Amino acid sequence: MPAASPKPLFNSLVAELSPPPVPSVFAWARAYDGTRGPMIDLSQAVPGYAPHDDILRWLGEAASSTKYCGYGPIEGETELREVYAEHVSALYGAHIGLENIHITSGCNQAFMCAAMAVAKAADTVALTDPFYFNQDTTLAMLGINRVLVSCDPDNAFLPDISDVRRVLESGVKALAIVTPNNPTGSIYPPELLREIFEACREKGVWLILDETYRDFLPGNAARPHSLMNIEGWQDNLIMLYSFSKSFCVPGHRLGAITAGAQTITEIAKIMDNLQICAARAPQAAVAKAIPALVDWRDGNRVEIEKRADALRQVMPKISGWDLVSVGAYFAFIRHPFPGVSSAVVSEQLAKRAGVVCLPGVYFGDNQEGYLRFAFANADVDTIAKLEERLSGFALV
Repeated sequence: MPAASPKPLFNSLVAELSPPPVPSVFAWARAYDGTRGPMIDLSQAVPGYAPHDDILRWLGEAASSTKYCGYGPIEGETELREVYAEHVSALYGAHIGLENIHITSGCNQAFMCAAMAVAKAADTVALTDPFYFNQDTTLAMLGINRVLVSCDPDNAFLPDISDVRRVLESGVKALAIVTPNNPTGSIYPPELLREIFEACREKGVWLILDETYRDFLPGNAARPHSLMNIEGWQDNLIMLYSFSKSFCVPGHRLGAITAGAQTITEIAKIMDNLQICAARAPQAAVAKAIPALVDWRDGNRVEIEKRADALRQVMPKISGWDLVSVGAYFAFIRHPFPGVSSAVVSEQLAKRAGVVCLPGVYFGDNQEGYLRFAFANADVDTIAKLEERLSGFALV
């Protein structure tokens, strides 16, 4: 018999990655029999309320228009870039122009574009520990090495500037930070961000700042930071954002990059190969929504803050469960089963208690003692039910 033909091999950088984490958690949830009541879904960061009627109308109008059936500008629709530049300028007290904005299909794509623009295979990029898993896997599939900046749970999972400096000394090309943080919810104070940015500038390192959840900062919070008021910020800073949460359109995949004009030029080269342009109908709708729905967006921010407060109130009532950090969309919870895999805890919570959340290990090997609760997807009354679901819960 003739020898069997060799099978083609997959890209090892992709094949060695674990499957996407959220679908695996949903599989656990499907095994829940409903005996404890309706499922409490704290798994994925999605708004637990509908888009504004005007957004749906604007989406429909744009999607049914021949105007948006062809290719659009690689950098994004001019109208959206101008409106978003005005919004960013007002928010940060800086002068941001059209040339500083690039629209992407979601913030995950924005991160991939930023990473590819500043690092090549075998370069190194720093993430925080815990990290957002899609940023970690993006680097891995691109062949970019990853090092971690440790974040102290006793300091709400914020890094110490000395640890940041130590990692920057190792020759990394960029440091990526998410604030408000995914998975911990921690909010980086403006003073700490400035220290980190100055340290990056001293070493010629890029700071990639993912601000997907910035619209959900507490109402009394100051301006997120003043980094764009520093002369020459364009040489070291790339800011990422998502329209998905603020406008309740995650399925339409729309994000943005704010950076120096030369950085935008480099990212356009990448985007032309990834997608050519982000979907045009959502861009047209969001361009209208940014100035028109300010009050509605702020009402959503207040609602999410109420949900965070509800979690702060209920968790101390549950013996053994520790709310270590909370903010914006997320809370990082220390579970009461030391030495047990967080995946085991999460699986049993889903199957037996009807509480769906992500294991801490998805966000780093050192996070086995934690679970991530994405509380924005549950209303205040639902969050209150955690006391009954978690009290007395034991592993089998």
